[in-house]
Amino acid sequence: MAHDLHIIGGGLAGSEAAWQLGRRGLRVRLSEMRGGGDMTPAHQGDGLAELVCSNSFRSDDDERNAVGLLHYEMRRLDSLVMRAGEKARVPAGSAMAVDRDVFSAEVERELGTLPNVEIVRERIDRLPESGLTIVATGPLTAAPLAASIGAATGRESLAFFDAIAPIVHRESIDMDVCWMAARWDKGGKDYINCPMSREQYESFVQGLLDGEKTEFKEWESNTPYFDGCMPIEVMAARGPETLRFGPMKPVGLDNPHWATAEHPAGRWAYAVVQLRQDNKLGTLWNMVGFQTKLKHAEQVRLFRTIPGLERAEFARLGGLHRNTFLNSPMLLDRQLRLKSAPHVRFSGQITGCEGYVESAAVGLLAGVMAANELVGREWQSPPRSTAMGALLAHITGDAEAETYQPMNVNFGLFPPLPEVKKKQRKEAYTERAKADFGAWLAEQERVPA
Repeated sequence: MAHDLHIIGGGLAGSEAAWQLGRRGLRVRLSEMRGGGDMTPAHQGDGLAELVCSNSFRSDDDERNAVGLLHYEMRRLDSLVMRAGEKARVPAGSAMAVDRDVFSAEVERELGTLPNVEIVRERIDRLPESGLTIVATGPLTAAPLAASIGAATGRESLAFFDAIAPIVHRESIDMDVCWMAARWDKGGKDYINCPMSREQYESFVQGLLDGEKTEFKEWESNTPYFDGCMPIEVMAARGPETLRFGPMKPVGLDNPHWATAEHPAGRWAYAVVQLRQDNKLGTLWNMVGFQTKLKHAEQVRLFRTIPGLERAEFARLGGLHRNTFLNSPMLLDRQLRLKSAPHVRFSGQITGCEGYVESAAVGLLAGVMAANELVGREWQSPPRSTAMGALLAHITGDAEAETYQPMNVNFGLFPPLPEVKKKQRKEAYTERAKADFGAWLAEQERVPA
């Protein structure tokens, strides 16, 4: 099939871009190397938009949270990722989490309803020399294409490690020891909590420090970690109390098993390990914040010392892979186009955004930008006061190029509201964003792309 635009990469960003273009009637060739004989170090299958780390899209609160606001804006633009996410949703308190298999299948099914979107299982090794292209190969770009990108940019790609958390079979968790609750009882009893005494915690931390780790390949040895996905043993090495103020924070989690007449509401453990539902059936639960580079046998031994997980059976153990991303503020223009080759756009995590939703949002933007270009319509970016506008602006020039690192969407990227009191500031950010996004969207829809 002849195409108007070529998308390389069938992850969240590439799938979202294909959806935005395809539903506007434009012809798309979507190339995905998995399923064509190639695989990445982190993926398990060949489904489009496979989630390889957590199954969470994080907060769905669009009144006080920047990620939730991004969800809101994407829904208003008929995001494929948000549409499929609703179909695959599983309980996660105030967060949005999905059954990863249902989600991937739903993305592929929806794209399959568009006759002008052709999905081809093939590996692309070089940037096309002509023709509109969106590169959405993500943080695990194949080496030949990465080399081609490096040649086109004239600069070496940056890289960081992204660690994968283990997944536990629900039936193997001892609920006589663990209990279900969300922190401060917000959002329902959606997390399984494993309590630790001080002695158990200190022994566990020492086990993390002493445990045998995977060895890095030569090309990975000098790669820095991204703080948003720090391996738990690396956090432990920062100090004995680090985990108690991070993923193992016990506050807001009263243990009903410990309730007594003296403490009727239960008592806080010294530390708590939380697990979050990972599939619709509730049979798989992932260990929140437990990304790790411990060797598999060491993971099984150590994680079974956690109260309630003594007989844990693991559907997947933790792992580690290298992510690569561009110095986008230096290399890309405000429409995500490569300055040295403007027929090529980049989208998703390879641009230096961090997180599933952010990756999909940038893919969405790239798709709509390309659609406007193909029909000869001038593009206006969303205002910086919106989640999408703030993220796009950060990636394409607002960030410091010399110190550029992957970034999640957050209110720190938004124009400040110093006149608003701190307690009301989050609501003020989202209220302003929704009004500005609505006005921008009305203008976009005035002359359909």
